[in-house]
Amino acid sequence: MPDFDLAPAETRGHSLAYRQALTIALLFGGYAAYYFCRSDLSIAMPLIIQELQHKGVSAKDALIRLGLISSFGVGAYAAGKFVLTGLGDVWGGKRNFLLGLGGAVLFTILFALGGGPPIFTLAWIGNRLTQSVGWAGLIKVCSKWFSYSSYGTVAGVLSLSYLIGDALARQSMGFLIRIGFSWREIFYFAAAVAGVFFAGNLFALRESRTDTGFSEAEVNPLNLFCDSDEKASSLSALFKALLASRAFITVCLVSFGCTIVRETFGIWTPTYLHDVFHFSASSAGSASAIFPAMGAVSVLLTGWLSDQLGARGRSVVMFAGLSVTALALFALTAIRLRDSSSMLPLVLIGSVAFGLLGPYSYLAGAFALDFGGRKASAASSGIIDGVGYVGGILAGDSVARVAVAYGWRGVFIALGVVSALSALASGCLFLMQGRSGSR
Repeated sequence: MPDFDLAPAETRGHSLAYRQALTIALLFGGYAAYYFCRSDLSIAMPLIIQELQHKGVSAKDALIRLGLISSFGVGAYAAGKFVLTGLGDVWGGKRNFLLGLGGAVLFTILFALGGGPPIFTLAWIGNRLTQSVGWAGLIKVCSKWFSYSSYGTVAGVLSLSYLIGDALARQSMGFLIRIGFSWREIFYFAAAVAGVFFAGNLFALRESRTDTGFSEAEVNPLNLFCDSDEKASSLSALFKALLASRAFITVCLVSFGCTIVRETFGIWTPTYLHDVFHFSASSAGSASAIFPAMGAVSVLLTGWLSDQLGARGRSVVMFAGLSVTALALFALTAIRLRDSSSMLPLVLIGSVAFGLLGPYSYLAGAFALDFGGRKASAASSGIIDGVGYVGGILAGDSVARVAVAYGWRGVFIALGVVSALSALASGCLFLMQGRSGSR
């Protein structure tokens, strides 16, 4: 059960439940705003390709260039996960969270001011690098506000932030394109949304519930850092302890596979619908919201199941979800152009999201809190996510090249294999937990 009644009923005129709800609202809104500054490239990509074509670049070359920019961005994001996110365990999660949100605003504006691939690349790398610290900062704040009995529910609710943020960004930006906004105006709109939530979190978010007079949150007694010292002695010591756990390594491998699939659909769904089924740029952007929307349903369901079934139950849910994902991806390989008048492509894309995104939300959320506790939750989340985004690099340039060489059918076959292997790794995690009782 959630821990909303474990501390004194009233402190400074507000109950713990009220302050926890405010914390969730601030983190939720702030992280949703991150995705306005991340989904904008995917939504605007057909328009940017058209602009590059007007400058003499072929459509295929433009696709590959933008895919390369996406890969550079994911690479920077992965690097930041390894190098920067652990700082949240040293200087606090709020600073990490605000650094990511502020950087997203500044670099999104720089991208819109750019005139070609060099500035686009620099701005996108800067955007993704600074954004890389945000989720770990969020997890660090959660570790100081919520007890371990509610990790699954809290992480599940907050995981909805990036799905709802992604869906709202795609719907709103698709609408703005429909009424005549340019892709640069779309980027300015994204920066404005993120700027509003930056200000709200700057003034209202608190690092810990002890800052407002409440007792400390209870940590998972099975975390890898059971000593009472909450301060990190060194980042290398935290990393060494985490990487010594076989269960932790297995979760990282699942993250690697899941992130490849998630990033591919996040980047390329509008372009796929535009190129294969001849959706307009605005319609493709709006329709691509099916992916985060169905993922939100999955996250709610699996977050609730997580707290009901416990840590070992998560591996069962991951196995089932990733198996569904693999089947839906293989089904996508059979779709032909004549299916463009039906809902079948969107139904299958939604099925991929439903199977994938709920289990994905466990990885750098509840699992990271279980492994890291208060002491190393930021580092735990950063490593899990970082390994994932090393795989996510392939979703940009490599997917673009596979799509050009073998068509989207080849892309979906490859992703189906990745999902099946990730499901197998989830099964191994279940067996591992059964033998050792570890998390």
